[in-house]
Amino acid sequence: MEYIKLTSENLEKEHICCAISNNKDIQVASKKAWLAQRLNDGLVFLRSVERGKCFIEYIPAENAWCPIDANGYMHINCFWVSGSLKCHGYANELLDACIADAKAKGMHGITIISSPKKQSFLSDPKYLAYKGFRVADSDEPFFTLMYLPLEKNSPMPQFKNCAKHPHIDSTGIVVYYTHGCPFTAKYVPIIENIANEKGVPFRSILLDSKEKAQNAPMAWTNYAVFRNGEYVTNEILSEKKFIQLIDNFY
Repeated sequence: MEYIKLTSENLEKEHICCAISNNKDIQVASKKAWLAQRLNDGLVFLRSVERGKCFIEYIPAENAWCPIDANGYMHINCFWVSGSLKCHGYANELLDACIADAKAKGMHGITIISSPKKQSFLSDPKYLAYKGFRVADSDEPFFTLMYLPLEKNSPMPQFKNCAKHPHIDSTGIVVYYTHGCPFTAKYVPIIENIANEKGVPFRSILLDSKEKAQNAPMAWTNYAVFRNGEYVTNEILSEKKFIQLIDNFY
């Protein structure tokens, strides 16, 4: 498979795999704007030449938008191969490219946020373990920080304390999100409108800087739903799932 690396020169004309549409689409526009700024922080977005979900996105952990202590590591933001592009070895090729890049830059290893069992929007822990990743740390309710050491005595990465026990002092529904995932730009306004129509207290908090994301009260910062202060899910809720959530508790 041939792969394309997104750059400031080709970002406007290339698609971004998880949201294949034109640049006027809010999902594409928000993600590309986010990517354009992160490229200066060392972010790499590598995707297949084929149109489909086959890509890896990674960045030096010091610049990662999540609450981890992993200096000297490369952090994988998103790693996705699906549909007809699965089972052809493309995931191995993408991961190998990330590993080679991390080695070339003299990094301790690679980190990624996963879970004991496969969860929505998180990479498969069985595949990661097969490729040599180990669990470095865990976080409530189901997150694990996995790492692939590239040196004999690589320091152990870990979650920051701020994310260890996800809880906030707030009533109603609170959604944290970033534009690191294109789907948030579409679905956060949709569920906010539903909440307003049904009279459900609702607040959305856009994490619009690395510093805010690195000090967030949960491990997975792309999207997090809290209900009356308690963490609910990292899954981006559709209209149907959000209505089920509020109908069951309000």
